[in-house]
Amino acid sequence: KLAGGVGYLMKKNNITVVEGRAAFSAQGLLSIFDEKNKEVQTLEAENFVIATGARARQIKGVMEADGKNIWTAKEAMVPEKLPKSLIIIGAGAIGIEFASFYRAFGVEVTVVEAQDQILPVEDTEIAALAAKSFKAEGINLLTGAFVESMKTTKNGVEVKVKTSEVVTYTAEKALIAIGVTGNIEDLGLEVAGVRTDRGFINVDQNYHTGANGVWAIGDVIGAPWLAHVASHEGVICAEHIAKEKTGKKPHKMDYGNVPGCTYCTPQIASVGLTEEAAKAKGSVKVGRFNYQANGKALAVGEEVGLVKTVFDAHTGALLGAHIIGADATEMISAFVLGRSIELCMEDFKNACLPHPTLSEMLLESVLDSEGQALHS
Repeated sequence: KLAGGVGYLMKKNNITVVEGRAAFSAQGLLSIFDEKNKEVQTLEAENFVIATGARARQIKGVMEADGKNIWTAKEAMVPEKLPKSLIIIGAGAIGIEFASFYRAFGVEVTVVEAQDQILPVEDTEIAALAAKSFKAEGINLLTGAFVESMKTTKNGVEVKVKTSEVVTYTAEKALIAIGVTGNIEDLGLEVAGVRTDRGFINVDQNYHTGANGVWAIGDVIGAPWLAHVASHEGVICAEHIAKEKTGKKPHKMDYGNVPGCTYCTPQIASVGLTEEAAKAKGSVKVGRFNYQANGKALAVGEEVGLVKTVFDAHTGALLGAHIIGADATEMISAFVLGRSIELCMEDFKNACLPHPTLSEMLLESVLDSEGQALHS
């Protein structure tokens, strides 16, 4: 239904959709090929935007998906049937989302992560709470663990994992979730004069590749690999292409204020600096508020969670916000907006939030940073 809605928007806005494989054949020219790799059309334009996305990263000879027993996220989304057991390599957002999802259906799940904590980009305290919750649900978490090899067997998959010792784990299926690499092959980028680096297209702050009339956005230009980032980059890129006609000055993307969301149970969301990163820059004030002290959370049976805020101790600037618990991915938007208009601690403290709601905890966490929380 969503895909159909996008198709409707294309028609509504008089956008011509051409199906096929595309590759630059010369500067300003794009060749379109059919399923039999026969050139069927040539498109000429002043501007081209490359938005080919990315695919799961694999390590040749060590971690390679076969689409049957060793999956990427693509296969994990549409399994023919639920496996009885699943080993997931990588405990970033993708790995943890699938771990939570499959465990909810009763699958035996083991997660292998090379870093010392799951969700390595998240605040350490939040990641620890997440790990505690996942372990309580029966997910086996291995951190500081490295995959030495993996292979398919007649019964599924065999993975050798090294921690203090090498242990062999077996499961019906395995999922590789160790990051992504851009879809840059067979696009004729060299012909167009587009440069790449380590699997991604190089762009400037306006998403121009440096090649005449060629732009790029989304996962194909590198981190952060998030749908909302790609969409926003597309808006800014389009504004730059049209600025001579519109006379408007496009804004710049603030990558320091991009919300990260992990859609597991419990949900996890964050924006800005972790407590550790903030302390490395100077003195901070940290506020916390537990879900189990919130009336709405208790009423709906969602008392597991925490709202955490990190402020600059001198200026009151909101440096970071981190939430684990029900509706975390919804509530983080308040902090994103607050940071975008540079609200300080005092601005948040003076707000009157609705009761009974989960969002009350945002204010309570801010108040707690100065020891003024009303309900803890």
